[in-house]
Parts: sequence; structure tokens; C-alpha cells
Amino acid sequence: MIDNNDPIVAATAAAPAFGLDHLWVLSAAILVFFMQAGFFALEVGFVRRHNVESVAFKNVVDYLVSALGFYLLGFGLMFGHNLGGLIGTDLFAWNGAPVTGGSQLGMIFLLFQLAFASTAVTIVSGATAERIRFTTYLVGAAVTGVIIYPVFGHWAWGNMFFADNKTWLTELGFIDFAGSTVVHSVGGWVALVAAMLLGPRRGRYDAHGRVQAMPGYSQVWAVLGVFILWFGWWGFNGGSTLALNADVGPIVLNTNLAGAAGGLIAFLHARQAQGGEAMKDKMLGGILGGLVAITANCHMVSPISAIAIGGLAGILHNVIYDRMLHHWRIDDPVGAIPVHLACGVFGTLCVALFGNVGMFPHGHGRFAQLGVQLVGVLACAAWAGGSAWVLYRVLARTIGLRVDERAEAVGVDLAEPPMAAPSLASLASLPMQRDPQQAADDLIEAMLFEPHTVTPRPNDQFVDAAETATAGTPRA
Repeated sequence: MIDNNDPIVAATAAAPAFGLDHLWVLSAAILVFFMQAGFFALEVGFVRRHNVESVAFKNVVDYLVSALGFYLLGFGLMFGHNLGGLIGTDLFAWNGAPVTGGSQLGMIFLLFQLAFASTAVTIVSGATAERIRFTTYLVGAAVTGVIIYPVFGHWAWGNMFFADNKTWLTELGFIDFAGSTVVHSVGGWVALVAAMLLGPRRGRYDAHGRVQAMPGYSQVWAVLGVFILWFGWWGFNGGSTLALNADVGPIVLNTNLAGAAGGLIAFLHARQAQGGEAMKDKMLGGILGGLVAITANCHMVSPISAIAIGGLAGILHNVIYDRMLHHWRIDDPVGAIPVHLACGVFGTLCVALFGNVGMFPHGHGRFAQLGVQLVGVLACAAWAGGSAWVLYRVLARTIGLRVDERAEAVGVDLAEPPMAAPSLASLASLPMQRDPQQAADDLIEAMLFEPHTVTPRPNDQFVDAAETATAGTPRA
């Protein structure tokens, strides 16, 4: 028997009818959620073999934290009735009951925004991979998803749920359609601060400051990650219409053109202007950089402008990638900072540089709108970067930032200190009655690559153990 006094039943009865707009935004939310798999695959591809497991579980855990925290607190801070144009004051742990003046999308709007929040949080994972303590990362993810991201999000998007909310950036006329700054730059600023305070991975630079190659696990995984992220971006940008209307097609087309142009131009630029260094990595980063750059302006530029924005983002990505690595000595294993921060800032400014002037608020021309966009970019830098600096300085003085040298050498594990791995000597001493192929597989699994080398060369200990294990074994 249905209890009409149940708040969930009452809310469902009073909610507006489910229509195509609801179905489209819900589908888009699913696509954005699936981008978590893309981030996972991308990071697995770029980190070294002995850190693959920790990266995988970090991607799971940061979603757990951001999903719960954003629902309980972050959504209200970001979209609740505002206080002084700075912060939301209600909708905490919202049960979906209709709210006067609120979005007709109801809970689907919350799901869509929750997926966006998790994207901002997971950006930090790749930039800090292979050396950040798990507990430190967990606290950082929670604070980013529950406080840092929602507060800036309120400034820029605070009128999306309650249309009469007047927040200070929206009143200036700041435009960021799907989050080049709100999502990507916020995550990028936090990632930059965390990477700077952590310092580079041990062995990333030699005694003379020269970069030492640290090949990732598999570029095949990275390619898969890029395709999944690209697919998810259809929902990321297309769903930001919050309605299934005529704008969706051009928005998704512009998104795809910018990504394609970013990847191609980044590859050609790396090959012709940068000596061919890291061409494949830069092509993948250029694709993502083009997608990030178009995110702020995809609803108000032409397809040709989208190609130009993507191409310029690809070049910018490559320049920042090299400057960070060779001159600023900021170690970012997956290239998250050039993609999300640099291209996010660029895309936000492209609103004024390439956007349809007729869509600018308050009758702004290009120069006036550029000024407003720059204010938004600087506000994001001050809030997200400043908050992250305080956060990670506090964490450094309390629980610490980096794992110890041993953990960094053998791989960051969820256990701190990491669980002991079987020794090579013990594996080498196993009876040879067992399957020789299985013995070889066990040895390879236990192998510790010498850090800081250009190619993964096994330790002498591994060579000795392998020779001992295979002594007397008939050869084919």
C-alpha cells in the first residue's frame, strides 16, 4: 500500500513529468560518469608498472569521496540560495523534493553536477601519481570536492538551479558554458600546487638537472583512456544545454572538431618544432587540451573557430608541457596540468576572442568581455590555488605529503607502509618441478626495475635470480 505521507512518494507525485530533456541530461550524466574509466585508463597508461594498482584504486576512492561529499554538502554550497553572492546556504543532502523556483530537472540536475564534481577531483590524481601518500590524497580529494570546487562553482554557475540567484561572477557576465575554468582549471590549479609542493619523482632529474625518462606502463592504455574521455565529452558539453534542443548538435560537433584539431596540431608541432620529443604523448594531450579549451565556448563559436581553438590549444599544451618539464622542473606524470589548467585558461579567454558577440551579456564588446573572462580566471587562480596551497601545507605539517623512498621505489600501495613483496631470492629457490613458465611469470611479476633509467633495465638481482631459477632447465 502506498503511503502518501512518505516524503519520497510526495516528492515524486509533485515532480514535473519526465520528458526528453530529463532523459537527455540523465544520459549525459551517465556519459560524464563513464569518463572516470577514461581517467583511470589514461593514468594507468602513463604511470610506471609498479604504480598501476595504486592509481587504479585512487581513481575509485576519489569518486567515493566526491560523490558522498558533494551530495551531502557540496551541492548546497554550489547551487543553494546564495549568501552575499559568495556561497549557497541550502539544498544540503537534498531529498529531491520540489523547491520553489528550482530547476525542473530536479534530481537529474544533481546527478549531472555530481559527475562534474568528480571530474574536477580526479584531475589531481595523475599530476601527483607515484609519490603522494594515499591518506594525503584522500583528504585532498575530499576538500576539493566538498569545498574548493563548489565555492568557485557557486560564483560562476550559482544561478543554474535557482535562476534568481545573483552571484558576483554571473552578475559581471562571466561565461563558462561547460567548465573550462569551473571544472578543469579548478582541478588544474589544485594539481599544480600539489605537484609543486610534492616535488618531482625521485630520479626524474639527474645531478645536473637533466630530465631522465620514466616510461609509462602502456601507451595502449593511454589511447583507450583518451577515446573514453572523448566519448564522455559528448555528454559533458552536449548535456550542459540542460535540454535536448537544436544547440546540442553544433555543440557536440564543435567539441569533436576541437579535439581532433588539438591532437593533429600537437603531433605536428612536436615533430616539427620540438625535435620529435614525446610526440605520441603530446598528441594524446593535444586531443584532451582541445576538448578542454572548447568546453567554455562550444555553444557560441562556429565550427571553423572550434578547429582554430583546438589547434591553438594543441600548441599551447606542447609549450607548457616542455616548459614545466625542462625549465620549471614540475613533474606531472600524465600531463594533467598542461591539459586542464593551461588549456582551461585559454578556452575561457577564447569566449571573448572567438565567441558570438551577440551572445555576450550586458552589451559587452570583445575587449570588455575579455576583461570579465580574465577576472574569472584570476579569481579561480586565487581561490583554488590559494586554498590548495593552505590545504597541502597543513597536510605536509601533519600527516606528510610523500611516501618514503622505499615505497616510491617499489610502488605506492594503499597500505602505508606498503605490504612486503616476495623476495627474488625466495622465488629463485622454489623447486623447479613446478611449471617453468609459471616460475618465469612469478619472477617477472616480482622484478624491480632500476629507477631513473631511460629503458626498463632489470636489476642485477633479477638477472642472478633468473639464471639460478632456470639453471638446468632444458631449452627448446
